[in-house]
Amino acid sequence: MWKTIVRRVILMIPQIFILSVFIFILAQLMPGDPFSGLINPNMDGATIDKMREAAGLNDPWTTQYVRWITNAFHGDFGKSFLYKMPVSTLIGERAINTILLSIVTVIITYLIALPLGLLAGRYKNSWFDKLVVIYNFFSFAVPVFIFALIMLFVFGYRLDWFPTTGSVSSSVIPGTGAYYWDKFYHLILPAISQALLATAVTIQYLRSEVIDSQGLDYVRTARSKGVPTNRVYTRHIFRNASLPIASQLGYEITGLISGSIVIEKIFGYPGIGKLFIDSILQRDYTVITALILILGIATLVGTLLSDIIMSLVDPRIRIQ
Repeated sequence: MWKTIVRRVILMIPQIFILSVFIFILAQLMPGDPFSGLINPNMDGATIDKMREAAGLNDPWTTQYVRWITNAFHGDFGKSFLYKMPVSTLIGERAINTILLSIVTVIITYLIALPLGLLAGRYKNSWFDKLVVIYNFFSFAVPVFIFALIMLFVFGYRLDWFPTTGSVSSSVIPGTGAYYWDKFYHLILPAISQALLATAVTIQYLRSEVIDSQGLDYVRTARSKGVPTNRVYTRHIFRNASLPIASQLGYEITGLISGSIVIEKIFGYPGIGKLFIDSILQRDYTVITALILILGIATLVGTLLSDIIMSLVDPRIRIQ
């Protein structure tokens, strides 16, 4: 298993290289540059040209790429033109918020999806199963941005139960218990909004697997030996039915990290997603290229993580 992991990591090196070239070329093809927004009657064109020259934007794209990838290899992604700070520092600050949001979202997602999927499959065609199916259709059909806006309007503005923007209040002192509670309090509403729609796939997978497993030989054998019904479902059926879910866990984690753009933008949550949108609008190339590269690497790591989780959950397919 460890040899396979090492081989997969080595294979990721050329994939990351090709990804970096593709990302850099796409960034170069974007119209405008970080200094385009400075063009106005009060700004001399020669001054802007000097700024572009100093930033190295007039160099050939190959020269810019070599300089960028060499510095990126040492953890230096350049300086943000918009925020006037190192990109690695900027992304590090935002990544903490996104990772916290993703972890809480995944926990809430599985706390909702696992019991609903298991019970819906166990009591197939019951009123409870029909309610779960309706909820699943709702989760599939409703766009994230519409549902997030409804949640923000109802629980943020109307009921005033949760904050409507930011990741922490400016009045709390960093490092205190009140600070960490306030930080958690700010991410509850966006996490719940994202989790309620993210449960659909997990519920559907688990419900279908539980229904299919009820007539298999190992279940009949367990029942014939007098194993209690609850134990049959929780210890035997659930473990086998959870294999497709385990295979998707790595993808879900990386997907939440890279796919929180809509949620973060609507809730004004300062994470990677909001930073990505703001950087595109302001043509902040250094941040855009760094974020896409990092998210691409995260996707590759997620693929590897899914394979590892599958091998741990199911010894039958454990990598030799």
